[in-house]
Amino acid sequence: MKKWSLFVFIFACMLVISACGSKETDKQVDKSSSTNKEAVESTEIKIKHELDNKEVVLKRKPEKIVVLDFGVLDTLDSLGIEVAGVPQNAVPEYLKKYAGSEYANVGSLVEPDFEAIHGMKPDLIIIGDRQAEMYDEFKGIAPTIYMSIDFTNYMDSFTNNMETIAKIFNKEEQIEKELKEINEKVDSIKEKTKNLDAKTLIVMVNEGKISAYGPDSRYGGFIHDVAGYKAVDKDIEQARFGQSINFEYITEKNPDIIFVVDRSAVLNPNHVSAKQVLENELFKRTNAYKNDKVIYLDTEAWFYGGGLQSSKKMIEDTDAYWN
Repeated sequence: MKKWSLFVFIFACMLVISACGSKETDKQVDKSSSTNKEAVESTEIKIKHELDNKEVVLKRKPEKIVVLDFGVLDTLDSLGIEVAGVPQNAVPEYLKKYAGSEYANVGSLVEPDFEAIHGMKPDLIIIGDRQAEMYDEFKGIAPTIYMSIDFTNYMDSFTNNMETIAKIFNKEEQIEKELKEINEKVDSIKEKTKNLDAKTLIVMVNEGKISAYGPDSRYGGFIHDVAGYKAVDKDIEQARFGQSINFEYITEKNPDIIFVVDRSAVLNPNHVSAKQVLENELFKRTNAYKNDKVIYLDTEAWFYGGGLQSSKKMIEDTDAYWN
């Protein structure tokens, strides 16, 4: 009887030990499964943008990227992020390396080559304002992100774009450093302009025609609203290509500072320069011309804009008044 009791006791102990071992194994399996799940999740990232009411799911640090916005391209270039395809029909001079054969040509900014993009099987497509209406066609090919600049709120939209890029490509530390430098430069200009009484006019020259931009506009959003230069005319019509003006308007307003955008320089290599169009006898009567405060902007940076390199050049241009 005693032997039988001893046998039962030993058997019971073995069952307990076996059960404990099984639970421990289950815990290890659960832990392993959880770790694997986290590893899978960490390879994906969700991005929200204004053209889609759903989050876009894409690979973290995507490798094959098509970019159809030169502001985004100049940011990726600054960060050392390789791209696979760009619209090579009008690559800015400061990004001319992307016109090389090592990059796929995906058409133009306004007429993308969807067949070429589809054939590339990209991990990510980034578009801008010029392709916004084609978003559905792009997202049918690959995960697509829309990035634009709100000219009525330049710095916030620019910062949001930079932080989104940082999140996708794990460049948070580098972007934080870049934004700090840019904000310090902007604050420096604001400090200079806050007590400046000089009045400013922004003029765009396009194929011999001239137009003006005021606050909250494509160019005024930075010069007036960010940098703080006071507008010579606060009632300038808000239009994509500015308010059409003539030389009588310029002499009547008599600005102390004139910032000039030479749009033709981007679109037509054989254009007549803005300087040749503007500097006639009427124009030379302005305070700006007399005091050598006619500032010709880097048109490519301002025309495409919104990137790390172009924004730094825009800051440099707006600071030129003080040089």
